[in-house]
Amino acid sequence: MTISASLVKELREKTGAGMMDCKTALTEVKGDIEAAIDWLRKKGLSKAAKKAGRIAAEGLIGINVSGKAGSVVEVNSETDFVARNEQFQEMVTNIASLAAKAGGDVAKLLAMTFPGKKVTVEEQVKELIATIGENMSVRRTATLQVSEGVVGSYMHSQVAPGLGKIGVLVALESTGDKAQLEALGRQLAMHIAAANPQVVNVEDLSKEALEKERAIYVAQAKAEPRN
Repeated sequence: MTISASLVKELREKTGAGMMDCKTALTEVKGDIEAAIDWLRKKGLSKAAKKAGRIAAEGLIGINVSGKAGSVVEVNSETDFVARNEQFQEMVTNIASLAAKAGGDVAKLLAMTFPGKKVTVEEQVKELIATIGENMSVRRTATLQVSEGVVGSYMHSQVAPGLGKIGVLVALESTGDKAQLEALGRQLAMHIAAANPQVVNVEDLSKEALEKERAIYVAQAKAEPRN
């Protein structure tokens, strides 16, 4: 059976797979484009499995704030080059849009239906692994919400709206002016991104952490030259 170039093009646009893979898929299923999509997905899952052991240490943070709730998700890739890929960025944005419903549960987030498709988030990640050729993973997610007030956010090293290298959410419970609260929330989030604090309150610090810091400062004091 002869596979037309237009059919290959259509399958490639729908799946993002390589041209030769699309042609092979269509040949295997005798030109049935829906069956070819399934064939490619199965092949993609196989490719993804081979790459699953490789370390994904780069990637992007995605933030989505809507109403009185905000969510953040970290999606890792092997290289920063992939983090600049438009397909990867679009995927992270879509995953972030679902994160609020997952409530900080990665397993729940992975099982949710990916926006605009009939596959789960986990399956979509695997499909993109097969398309791009790098291991990727949804590492973690968190959600903050308030009954009254705002959720402020800040994205450091932003590469696109809501996407960057360091993302911070701050929940402020208050009946005060929303605009002022949002400005304060953003300022606090910026300081958190710069300082990377361990806890919110001194009372939350563990005794081990306090002793460690105290020992460091005592050693620094002893090392200071005496006049």
